[in-house]
Amino acid sequence: MGDAVILNNSGIALTKANRPFEAIGMFRQALIVEPENPLLWLNLGIAQQKTGEYPDAIESFKKSLVINDKLTEAWHSMGLIYYELNELEIAKQCYLSALKSIDSDPRIWNNLGVVYFNQGNYEEARNCFERSISMSPQYFDALYNLCDTCRELGDLRAALEFKRVISWLEPNSLKPIEDSSSNI
Repeated sequence: MGDAVILNNSGIALTKANRPFEAIGMFRQALIVEPENPLLWLNLGIAQQKTGEYPDAIESFKKSLVINDKLTEAWHSMGLIYYELNELEIAKQCYLSALKSIDSDPRIWNNLGVVYFNQGNYEEARNCFERSISMSPQYFDALYNLCDTCRELGDLRAALEFKRVISWLEPNSLKPIEDSSSNI
C-alpha cells in the first residue's frame, strides 16, 4: 500500500506542476498495486483530462465510479469533458449525478447553470447560478454568469446589480450592459 500512496502523491504533484503526461505513468504504476482504488482512477482521469485524452479520461472516471458511485469529483470532471465536447445533455446528467452526492459545491451548480444557459433554459440557469452564489457569495464566475443570464431574461435591474457587485471583485472587467429601451 505504501508504494501506491507514494506513486499517487507523486502523480498529484506532477499533475499540479502541469506535467500530466509524467503523472499518468505514476498513476498507472499505482493502479498495478491497488487496482480497486477509486481515487487512483480519479487522479488518472484528471491527468488524462489535462492532456486532452478525453476518451481515456472518461473511462478512468467511469472505473472510479464503478468502485464508488458517490465520487463527486469524477462526475464533475466528466461533466466538464462532455460540456467541452458539446454533449450538453450528458454533461447535465453528470452534474446532476454529482449533486446527488453533494449538493453544496458552488462549482457544480455554476457549471450546471452554464449547461442550462447554453440550452436556452435561462430560468433554470438563473436558479443554478443563484444557488451557487448562495454558497459562495463572491464566486466571480457564477456572478458573471448570473449577470449575463439576467440580461438574457430581460431583468436589467438585476443584471446591473450583479455587474456592480462584480466590479467590486474585479474592477473594469465587464463591458457596460446596453439597453436602448430603458433608462435604468
